[in-house]
Amino acid sequence: MQLTAERLDRISPSQTIQITAKARALKAAGKNVISLSVGEPDFDTPQNIKDAAIAAIQRGETKYTDVAGTMELRKAVCAKFKRDSGLDYTPEEIIVTTGGKQVIFNALMATIDKGDEAIIPAPCWVSYPDIVQLAEGVPVIVPCGQNQGFKITAEQLEAAITPRTKWFILNNPCNPTGAAYSAEELKPITEVLLRHPDVWIFTDDIYEKLAYDGFKPATIVQVEPRLKDRTITMNGCSKGYAMTGWRIGFAGAPVALIKAMDKLQGQSTSNTSSISQAAAVEALNGPQESVNAMNGVFKRRRDMVVEMLNQAPGVRCAKPEGAFYVYPDIHGCLGKTTEGGKRIETDEEFVSALLEEQGVAAVHGSAFMFPGHFRISYATDDESLREACTRIQRFCAGLK
Repeated sequence: MQLTAERLDRISPSQTIQITAKARALKAAGKNVISLSVGEPDFDTPQNIKDAAIAAIQRGETKYTDVAGTMELRKAVCAKFKRDSGLDYTPEEIIVTTGGKQVIFNALMATIDKGDEAIIPAPCWVSYPDIVQLAEGVPVIVPCGQNQGFKITAEQLEAAITPRTKWFILNNPCNPTGAAYSAEELKPITEVLLRHPDVWIFTDDIYEKLAYDGFKPATIVQVEPRLKDRTITMNGCSKGYAMTGWRIGFAGAPVALIKAMDKLQGQSTSNTSSISQAAAVEALNGPQESVNAMNGVFKRRRDMVVEMLNQAPGVRCAKPEGAFYVYPDIHGCLGKTTEGGKRIETDEEFVSALLEEQGVAAVHGSAFMFPGHFRISYATDDESLREACTRIQRFCAGLK
């Protein structure tokens, strides 16, 4: 008798997590490895947020909360949406989850029936297609190359919509590319969506606060309020506030969808940590100077990494608008052989050889449904980034 359910055969383990684990294992074995594969800020959580958590513990706020989150945090989320994007939500339209990924899981599992389609622009975060498939849906991957800024066009979206389309999933700014959409760029996309009233919209804005050079990422409902009654706007504390381990995601959506997600969450994780929720209230309501300070550092790192990667033979690296990733094109490196004698035909073989021969861990582009590239996270210290980029230059220069 087979132990595991058939549904698990539809999905794969997270390849970003696997590569990060491999890098840690090599480090533990004594190999000099620089890991650029993990998607989390290297900064510590700001002190005021940690203090708020400690104070909550001392006040005895260590009990269960409502499944959807404390009223205090849901009100703070409403205030955040209004302050940052001009969006009007009530606490009944808000749910708090154990990280942003649970918002995605809850929403798709609660709404997708077998055969329903979800349109996903690629390159895309590794978990979107797998969660759609776990819910017995069909991910419809729309390739969006570097020549179009890694962004889906209105024409591509229109062409992808069918009678089975249930969801359009948009990550802005995007993991893995860092590409971000302005209000002007989203406007024609919203016009397509207005013509298709049966299509729901999932906008993943988790990297919203990480944008550079004065760029302001927009969100769907901000651009077209008429889409609010079929849009879920997701965000969280992990990236903008360096709170990945606190596991706080949240979303605003129509009450009927929030109730469905609450029902599912009530039979899985129930509420997220009460202490993390208290910390999140302070993150959202408290001083925001730490966000600006992190952004300044990330911008400097981005500029250095882009410049150095573009000096590597066979590599073309665009400068992203946001997040803390770059997604270089390595087609000029494929079909060659490394100094260690390995033939490089795919992006997966490229990152594998890069790790083995130069000790730099990155994630191959095919993991993000867009091969011929690889992802680097520049959420690590300047010295390590500079050394890693020097090793990449050396690796690429040695390809024959």
